[in-house]
Amino acid sequence: MNTHKNNKTPRLPIACIIIFVLTAIGIVLYIAFRVNINFADTFNRTVSPIGRMVMAKLTGWLPFSFAEMLLLLSPVILVTAIVIGAKRHCQTSRRMWIYVACIFSVVCMVFNLFVWNFAPGYNALPLDQKLELERKPVSAEELYATSDILLEELKKLEGDILFMETGASRMPYSYDEMNTLLMQAYDKTTQKYDFIDDFHSRVKPVMLSEPMSYTHITGVYTFFTGEANININFPDYTIPFTAAHELAHQRGIAREDEANFVAFLVCMESDDAYIRYSGALNLYEYVVSALYSADKDLYKESYLKQPKTILNERIAYSEFFDKYRENTVADISEATNNAYLQSQGAPQGTRSYGMVVDLAVAYYRDK
Repeated sequence: MNTHKNNKTPRLPIACIIIFVLTAIGIVLYIAFRVNINFADTFNRTVSPIGRMVMAKLTGWLPFSFAEMLLLLSPVILVTAIVIGAKRHCQTSRRMWIYVACIFSVVCMVFNLFVWNFAPGYNALPLDQKLELERKPVSAEELYATSDILLEELKKLEGDILFMETGASRMPYSYDEMNTLLMQAYDKTTQKYDFIDDFHSRVKPVMLSEPMSYTHITGVYTFFTGEANININFPDYTIPFTAAHELAHQRGIAREDEANFVAFLVCMESDDAYIRYSGALNLYEYVVSALYSADKDLYKESYLKQPKTILNERIAYSEFFDKYRENTVADISEATNNAYLQSQGAPQGTRSYGMVVDLAVAYYRDK
């Protein structure tokens, strides 16, 4: 019998060493992304798609959001880690530091997933260049003209949309069926634009969507699980567009305005009227919001042109949102998201979502 079996000098696990090496490489990569746009774009289109697809496939078979489960279990995981550390790894200072290093390697792994799979998208070539659009400051007249085009599209669709007595529309199928329709639309979109990752995945409805609504978050892509999560508490017409937005993140479109515009393009590629309606109406709301700030008289003209169904839909949304409009949780969520986006090279922070109007006007300028 080997009497020294239990007296071996504790060593840092090989897995942790590998993670730390990848982290060191990741730091170099992250700096390179920030200083070289072409390198970031190439990495985002060649290396990162592999990681994004693998993560999406690993968690895609689960019928629930793995990221949400991790969030809910995080207090239990934290307490368990502390208890295990105190009972088993504090006999000597060496054991304690190795345990701390193992815990820190988990944080490093999250950082690695961000850098290798998602970070280059924030520094890649802008979407307007990829679509060969002339992006420049827009006038109130251009916003008005773009809103007119989108209203015409909505008028064509309204006869195919089911509206309830409240004025809100109703999505005529399940979330799984919506997901299938969005995958079909993405198939068409990726045939046109090769910079969007081409694979099938699924959006994950968030179980705690009602509490999530107080944060004003309609969806979130969790890069560390590869999931596109959607808040299903919001009115139906927002959901296909939101799902397409989070799926765009999942496919390497990191900037918020660009994810919004890709979501619009995807929705408009769909053969389904409700998905096209969702895409057109959500973009229309961004455009008229910018028009209101630019020229209130032109905004009033556009407002009066709205079909009654669209007006009632927007009124129903406003009434729904009143419950969540003002609260401390939303303020904290806004500040956190704003700081995160600014740290990734978007000085406008959360206002960058609304910058989709620049892309919309550029897209429709010749039309």
